[in-house]
Amino acid sequence: MIAKIGSGKDTAGLIRYLYDPGRANEHTDPHLVASWDGFAPDPGRTENATVVATRKLLAADLDLHVKQARRLGRAPKQHVWHCSVRAAPDDRTLSDAEWATIARRVVAATGIAPDGDPDGCRWVAVRHADDHIHIAATTVRGDLRPARHWNDYLTADKELAAIEQEYGLQQVRRGDRTAAKRPTRAEREKARRGGHATTAREHLRTTARTAVSVATSTEEFLGILMATDNVLVETQRFPSGDLRGYKLALKGDTNAAGEPIWYSGSKLAPDLSLPKIQQRLEATTPQPKPGRGRPSPWHQAITATEGIPEFLDQADDEAAQAHLAAFGEALDALPLLAPQNLRPQLRQAAAVFERATRSRIQAEHHHARTLRSVLRAMLREPAPKDGAALAMLLDAALLVALAATRWHHLRHHDQQATAAQQTHLHLQAAYDKAAPAPLAAIAHRKPAAPTIERFVALVRETVPAHAQQVLDDHAWDALATTLADAETTGHQPASLLQQAADQHTLSDARSPARTLTWRIHRLTQYPAAATRTRATTGTRPSGRAGTEPRTPHQPPTVEVQRRHR
Repeated sequence: MIAKIGSGKDTAGLIRYLYDPGRANEHTDPHLVASWDGFAPDPGRTENATVVATRKLLAADLDLHVKQARRLGRAPKQHVWHCSVRAAPDDRTLSDAEWATIARRVVAATGIAPDGDPDGCRWVAVRHADDHIHIAATTVRGDLRPARHWNDYLTADKELAAIEQEYGLQQVRRGDRTAAKRPTRAEREKARRGGHATTAREHLRTTARTAVSVATSTEEFLGILMATDNVLVETQRFPSGDLRGYKLALKGDTNAAGEPIWYSGSKLAPDLSLPKIQQRLEATTPQPKPGRGRPSPWHQAITATEGIPEFLDQADDEAAQAHLAAFGEALDALPLLAPQNLRPQLRQAAAVFERATRSRIQAEHHHARTLRSVLRAMLREPAPKDGAALAMLLDAALLVALAATRWHHLRHHDQQATAAQQTHLHLQAAYDKAAPAPLAAIAHRKPAAPTIERFVALVRETVPAHAQQVLDDHAWDALATTLADAETTGHQPASLLQQAADQHTLSDARSPARTLTWRIHRLTQYPAAATRTRATTGTRPSGRAGTEPRTPHQPPTVEVQRRHR
């Protein structure tokens, strides 16, 4: 069940609305199901000739204490309290008696009419349809004091959660008040009339988030926004000249007076306020330009992304939240770098994951400095044309989305867990389009049958729990080719395969062969060691069988990589 609470100052106007047919005749058989004393007049059950008079009588009864308080100069300006309670579409149809009980529990929980309080506020519950009721109350008590209904939305929501369990209704995924504000009905209607798929608020939120993912400083962030088509930017500064805040408007989105409708950063999303943006950008350090022996920013971003599930498995929630925020920035930026055919899915993934980047846990952004920094460097370097780097990054991102779903679920972040789960679906759709071409190019060079047979035995020995799934995978030819290429350049296939398997569990991988292919492909981006196993002679350097000694040119083992992240 979902509650929506508002306030006003016209009791008679609300009563008219509750008993009118509605704008689209959606109010079917409006009638009273409960009231403060059980004897309130019901305009829905009177003769047509007396409906108007009964409405006036009901409004007057509700306003009795308000009028008395007004004579004493103690009446609040906004004395009308309006709460709608709606059941889920799949819930059974509740009876009038059940809705009446629900209404009494809601007004008691919120402080409108506490149980056993003879001076509680006057209220009525009107049923419009099978799935919802409206509770109308006046917030002056019988002792002429104002009602104490602070945090009424939270208390009503908590009570409705209990009602869902007791009545066997669908349990709504509840938030923690860290979600971005939803567009109002008026905003949605305005966007529809203008032929826009999203509201001005949503468009500006996406624009601001993309600018944050690209910028390296606050001034650069504002500069990007100012250079964006159809976006108006206004800044506020302290007398010292330091930046105090900013607000955005969309060209053409005006009020009745023809003035732009402005949104401050915090009105777009909690993490888009200027102080929150400054905190994130301060945790970004310039990356040196890639040079000989140094991996490209793309491969650094892949490595950093692959490490996020491990951070989420650790006990440091503040660090984990920081990595989720940085991963959200990576998703915001990725559509700028991807081919045109992948952008719709990637934009959807970024828009959905936005909800998973925030919770009541305060992120310590310096923990995610690496990913945030290499992301900025990656944006300044074009993606490799073969598409392999993008496919590898999306493969790692899929595991992050799954890990984020688990992390939020364990902490009862219901909305965030759902968002991460939906993000995985959008990323999977993008990956399924991005991966076939580079995988086919690799598989086209499939090694000879004896080499493949040797790698089959190696897979069975190294990853026995997943061996058959790997060998049956349509990407097996690409994995065998990648192992053969690595062996040709002097790497040990057994060592590489073990490192790739140890980076993260393969249980989450939809296609373990593809996942191993990309991990090995990344590991072999470094120049091969000067000291190599001589595969042609069958000799090995001293040490544990099946391993290769570390040299300055080889990538460190997974354990060392994780320690330095």
